[in-house]
This record gives sequence, structure tokens and C-alpha cells, in this order.
Amino acid sequence: MRVLVLGSAAGGGFPQWNCNCRNCRGVREGSLRASPRTQSSIAVSAEADPTAWVIINASPDILAQLRGLPELQPGRRPRDSGISAVILVNSQLDHTLGLAMLREGDRLQVYCTASVRADLTTASPLLRVLENYCGVDWHEIELTPCTFQLPALPRLEFTAIAVAGKAPPYSPYRQASSQGDNIALRVSDRLTGRSLFYAPSLAAVDTALLEWMKSADCLLVDGTFWSDDEMIRSGVGLKRARDMGHLPLSGERGLLSYLRALPKVRKILTHINNTNPILDEDSAERRELEQAGIEVAHDRMEIRL
Repeated sequence: MRVLVLGSAAGGGFPQWNCNCRNCRGVREGSLRASPRTQSSIAVSAEADPTAWVIINASPDILAQLRGLPELQPGRRPRDSGISAVILVNSQLDHTLGLAMLREGDRLQVYCTASVRADLTTASPLLRVLENYCGVDWHEIELTPCTFQLPALPRLEFTAIAVAGKAPPYSPYRQASSQGDNIALRVSDRLTGRSLFYAPSLAAVDTALLEWMKSADCLLVDGTFWSDDEMIRSGVGLKRARDMGHLPLSGERGLLSYLRALPKVRKILTHINNTNPILDEDSAERRELEQAGIEVAHDRMEIRL
């Protein structure tokens, strides 16, 4: 199995276009040792057919991401793409707006839960709009948890797991979240038996979820904020990480406390907010991660399982 990190930043990317925080200013000026990042999504394929890929989340930066990866532009026909399907873990704008950028292609095969589809056909009617362009076939992801396969990638098995999170601000379910608003995915290679656990949005970890994480060979998980009050301390917002549906990395029962308890699993952070000090490769927070054996995803990172 091959996993390509298309983008590794949270909404707005890094540097964010209107942000003058220490990180964004430093990367623009060249005074900070950090790499720019686009908004988070990944592409997954089986080694047996590297021309067939599934995109997990479609960020607003998807066109720039695709241009930089020839693997996703196979030349079998005058107009072609390596994208066989799109899986959405939630209906957040930074995970769905890229669908509109794919409107010139073939009919989109979109896999998501019923509550995500409801958001994308009502409050943010992207799927309805796309019916007037390429068209959309919706495949429901049920939650029991649900295991499913994609016709173009029969070697891979996908398991959807409901995880704590929040519906996006535009959703009528923002203050009354349902179980299908946010999912994690376990992607398993049926040939090798190896697996990826992907959760770019994660508000809490319970005993059941920890077991799913323990059973994976690689975790690619929510690294949005270092601290709960990061936005406030940076002077760029008034909301706490938990208010936005993200479990901070540090602090009591922060995500790091769980990751440290998984020594046999490869651990990688993604969906990193522009204010997060781990973007600074010389920061104390980055050194703390390195000492704990935790990696920070970057655009075009490749993971082989």
C-alpha cells in the first residue's frame, strides 16, 4: 500500500494568507526553519495498480496538489485521472471544497456518511451543484463500524469508525452532533496485512478507539493544535482547540499522552494549524515530538505499508 500526503496543514494552509502570527511571518520572511503546507488530504493506492487511487478528503488546494504528483495523472486517455473515488471523513470546508475543482472529470464516486451527505446537499450543497457538471454517485458509509471496499482498489479494505468531533460551523448539527459527523478510517492491505489509521479530526480518545489505534501499523492523526488555548495565546482567535473539535497535543489527556503509550506503532501528525509551534523545526515542542518518536507530516510525504 502506498499513502501520499497531498496536504498536511489545517484549514487556511501554512502560511495562512491573512495571518501574521510568529510562524506565518517567519516562514514568509525566511527567518523560521519550516516548510509551507497545503490543506490536509491523502491519496491511497495498492502497489498492484499504482494508476488507481482513492483521495481521502478533497481540500481547496487539490489542483496544486495534483499538479505536483504525476502518479495521480496517468495518461491512458486524452483526459484522464488516477482518482477512482473520494472518501470524506467529515463535511468541513477544508475537506470538501476541492470536490468543486474536480468538476471537469468523470462522474465522481463519493463515499461518506448520511449526515455528511445531508450537509453537502443542503447547507453547503456542493453535491447538488456538481450534478450539473460531472455528476456524483453517492456511496453511504454506515457505522457499526462499517467495512467496505472500492471496485478499483479490491486489495484495500476500509473500515469507518465514528470518532468524537464537531460538524462544521455552517451545519445545522454544529451544536447537536450525530455519530456520522466525523469518522476515522482504518485502511488495510489485504495482501500484506498492514494497515493505516487515519484521523485528521479527533476531539477525544476513548478505550475503544485506543484499541483501533494500537492495532494499526501506522497512525496519521490530528496534530492541529499544541495547546488548548493556542489560538488565544497567539492573538488570532478566541476559541479553544476543544471548542473546535480538536484534541490538543499537550496537557493532561492530550493526544501525546495516548501516542506515547503506543511504542510499536509509527506515529505521524497531520492537519497542523498555522499557529502550532511544531511547525518550527527548531522549537522545543518539535524536539519533544522527536524524542517521543513522533513525526510531523509534510506535503508529498510518502508512506509505504
